[in-house]
Amino acid sequence: MQLIRKANKADLDELLRLEAVSFDTDRLSRRSFRRWLNHSGCVFLVCADNKERICAYALVILRRGTRLARLYSLAVDPECKGQGLATRIMEQAERDSCEAGALYLRLEVAADNEAAIKLYRKLGYLQFGLYRDYYEDHGDALRMEKCIHTFDPEGSSRRIPWISQTTEFTCGPASLMMAMTALDPAYQPQPVEEIQIWREATTIFMTSGHGGCHPVGLALAARTRNFAARVLVNQRGPLFVDGVRDPKKKRVMILAHEAFMAQARARKIPIDYLEVDQEALCASFAKGANVLILISTYRLDNRKAPHWVVLSGYDENCLYVHDPDLESDLHSNIADENRSAMECQHLPIAKADFASMSRFGGNRLRAAVIISKPE
Repeated sequence: MQLIRKANKADLDELLRLEAVSFDTDRLSRRSFRRWLNHSGCVFLVCADNKERICAYALVILRRGTRLARLYSLAVDPECKGQGLATRIMEQAERDSCEAGALYLRLEVAADNEAAIKLYRKLGYLQFGLYRDYYEDHGDALRMEKCIHTFDPEGSSRRIPWISQTTEFTCGPASLMMAMTALDPAYQPQPVEEIQIWREATTIFMTSGHGGCHPVGLALAARTRNFAARVLVNQRGPLFVDGVRDPKKKRVMILAHEAFMAQARARKIPIDYLEVDQEALCASFAKGANVLILISTYRLDNRKAPHWVVLSGYDENCLYVHDPDLESDLHSNIADENRSAMECQHLPIAKADFASMSRFGGNRLRAAVIISKPE
């Protein structure tokens, strides 16, 4: 029985032997192996038999300052193939990478390596890109990724349904519909509801294209549908206007803001002006409310667009969200036709990263909407 363990300096010669019999090109050198054997920013595992012969190895690099890890190299001795070693060592590498703080694991694989692609897909990896002329032999490489930090509801029966936005500007309505459906199963949103809520909550314009949804506008839309709503925001005055240059657009957005505020006063919707604290959001969730959170897509695609998501759970290390957008990913900027609803649910945001993710614009706007059943 082969044992999976951490690689050490005594494995160097065996690693070089395995590299030589596993690859014709793009081999790691003695110098490279020495570097990674002495490097703290990686997960380096070997699978050895009782004679300390290395049957397989996996090297994962932990990207400093991010929650991403990358499979740098994976090799299985040709004489040991068919024993499930690749699956075993990959699963252990995922667990160790997750324990080291990574949320996602990426890899590249030769586009013509059907066996490896089949393995990675079986393990849950999704393709999100393609590198042309990537290898020494000029072969192409597929880029693949997997979320390795999964959500554990710890036996909770609470479930929030996932609903996809159908336009690029209706993340707010889709998020609100998720929150309301989870609170009241009798609420069954129809396709027209998404656009109707957007019409009720939109800021009209944004930096470009259609306007996004104002937090107070979303709260008003929830109240119209007989749900209680409370807004948390860290600044007073018109929102989202700091990036709008056209004075006519800015004037319309200011008027929309003022109208929302007047309606909120008339309908007695609480608006708390404070820093949106993740612990307070988790506390609201724990009490049975559902939480819409405004995040910025700047860390995702450099577009600096506001984006609404729904808190779906939390644990000691992460907040988990439902992302209504099938065309984007909170951590890797995936745009993949093979993405499914499952890849948009319970996406982890490390608590240490939440502050950077949950602010928008130069004035660092933070906003959330707490949705609950009326008392």
